Amino acid sequence: MIIILPKLGRIVTVQIFIYMISITKHHQSSNDLVIDTNLIRRYDQSGPRYTSYPTADRFVEAYTAETHEQTLSQRPLRDGNAPISLYVHLPFCDTICFYCGCNKITTRDHGRSAKYLRYLAREAALTASKMSGLRRVEQLHLGGGTPTFLSSEELTDLMQMLSQHFELASGEYSVEIDPRTAGAEKIATLAKLGFNRISIGVQDFDPAVQKAVNRIQSEEETVAVIDAARRNGMTSINIDLIYGLPKQHVIGFSHTLDRVIALKPDRIALYSYAHLPTAFRPQRRILSADLPTAEAKLQIMLLAIRRLTNAGYIYIGMDHFALPHDSLAQAARKGLLHRNFQGYSTQPDCDLVALGISSISKIGPSYSQNVRTLNEYYDCLDRGVLPTMRGIELTADDLLRRCVIQSLMCQFELSVEAIEEAYLVDFKQYFKTEIAALDTLQKDGLIEWDGAWITVTPRGRIMVRAVAMIFDRHLQHDRQRATFSKLI
Repeated sequence: MIIILPKLGRIVTVQIFIYMISITKHHQSSNDLVIDTNLIRRYDQSGPRYTSYPTADRFVEAYTAETHEQTLSQRPLRDGNAPISLYVHLPFCDTICFYCGCNKITTRDHGRSAKYLRYLAREAALTASKMSGLRRVEQLHLGGGTPTFLSSEELTDLMQMLSQHFELASGEYSVEIDPRTAGAEKIATLAKLGFNRISIGVQDFDPAVQKAVNRIQSEEETVAVIDAARRNGMTSINIDLIYGLPKQHVIGFSHTLDRVIALKPDRIALYSYAHLPTAFRPQRRILSADLPTAEAKLQIMLLAIRRLTNAGYIYIGMDHFALPHDSLAQAARKGLLHRNFQGYSTQPDCDLVALGISSISKIGPSYSQNVRTLNEYYDCLDRGVLPTMRGIELTADDLLRRCVIQSLMCQFELSVEAIEEAYLVDFKQYFKTEIAALDTLQKDGLIEWDGAWITVTPRGRIMVRAVAMIFDRHLQHDRQRATFSKLI
């Protein structure tokens, strides 16, 4: 048994579009995380990560640029004065990491990034012109690709451009960092531009693993970035790790954990490598024979959880850990976590405006995704059209289930009363089929269900995706639409 998640209150948040109500749970349950390896093996199936519901494989091309334009124009009908979150996808990398499943473009030609920034400015202007209501940004994230592929001057130009079309207020400004492309001067520039949180890709310090995935990155480069971030007053530093990579083993990953824990980042993301070479071409360069066995991968994960929690990190959920002082851990204690396309978030639910190729926006009861290639992106903007490729308008059922899944994923519990008051449904009747399916989870010890609350137990928290999947109507009706990663 691993003690990792003390909670001060039992709070569940229920969403109706961007409105939230909270009910305090009086029943108290164990705050321990219990590792049951037999249960993990039994439930280690493929499933969504639920950064959205419905998941992106359910988006349809019938949702067009015109549909997205109309959605943007209708924001005041919901709450046009609410702040927004802004995401910018910067796809360029100067080298390719074989494990990567992101939409990226490998190049060393900064002429390509310069052109892309010009078109980003067009999209930002076009999007802003279609939006009604305030455009106050309190959460900003630069993702990729490699955002630090851009020079300090390009990053400065990007932020100046964004400020012309959006009100960049104080808040959480985060950026993904590749230490190989981010020296002290660039970190200082990011801090001056308002960035206060960085996420550093490490994956593994083992030289054999780095060579196998084509990401040679010294510990010294990583330390230099962290030191520079702290000198420049950044308040939260995250390190990304991946388990299940080729050439990886328990002893080697333990050495990596030694070094990471010594660096004391505020947050750690511990991702499971999903080997899907048919979906991601770079992964075809990884030899299947070099991958750890399923049992070895499980042991690496268990080692990491034990080491991180013993070092004082709080298990937030899924693959996120944070030190007690970090805002993510504080949000978890207060029951205020939210989940979006960047994972767990401390910010309340709000409209997400996304710019750049393949990026996904969430505006009220809808999602929309941009085209995936540069040529398509440039062509749309040359024609003065939003570069929307597909999307979905959520039904009343989708909104209800999104709320249920969010609550389970973020708070590990669900109040039946809150759902019934918010959505005017008889929970037990509406979810009659799902409740029957929950019986097995309860017998296996993943959940507790007393008719008033569904609570993910300490034993079930690592497998919370399996609980959420019960309420995924799209997945239950059609499990063949997309290839998902395994839960572990």
